[in-house]
Amino acid sequence: METKVLDIKGQEKGTCALPESLFAVKANPTFLHEVVTAFLANQRSGTADVKTRSEVSGTGKKPWKQKGTGRARQGSLRAPQFRHGGVAFGPTPHSFRQELPAGKRRLALAMALSTKLSEGNLVVLEDLKVSEPKTKGFAAVLETLSAGRKPLLLGNFTDANTKLASRNIAGLTHMLPEDVNAYVVLNSTKVIMTKEALEKISATFAKEAK
Repeated sequence: METKVLDIKGQEKGTCALPESLFAVKANPTFLHEVVTAFLANQRSGTADVKTRSEVSGTGKKPWKQKGTGRARQGSLRAPQFRHGGVAFGPTPHSFRQELPAGKRRLALAMALSTKLSEGNLVVLEDLKVSEPKTKGFAAVLETLSAGRKPLLLGNFTDANTKLASRNIAGLTHMLPEDVNAYVVLNSTKVIMTKEALEKISATFAKEAK
């Protein structure tokens, strides 16, 4: 299968081949939900923590005698019902990590890329270079390509002007092609990649390259 190759002005400059194992895969919403949920869970640090009654400062002495005061019996002022006491059943540090096989991650990425292509929200550029390091000029390129509010830009840009012009674009996500995953693809309004990035993605993730 093939797709159009555009320049930064939106003009067609030819076509390029797309590996079917990455761009012609039918999406399975349940499967994608599982992979995206695992990805988001793996971003959590799991460091939330509270002090229990054994960790808060304060005396462990019995505050008053057991009987005869008319008050409820108590054993420690560090108990949860007292001010400055420990917290009962609060969070403690733990890992939220969910392991996913590499095959599942690759398949989910293929489903995500195929979905973007079928929606018309995937653009392959011949190259991406701007003449001046100005945000306004780069924003105009994105507007020409109908990138939307949350575009995903895939490429390893060595051009200094492009780096400087793109770094202040609100909502823009820039990633190296070998680091792309299903979540960032699905979470973007449009996927924009250079021919070089497409070749890198195909070499890294396509089944034919294995």
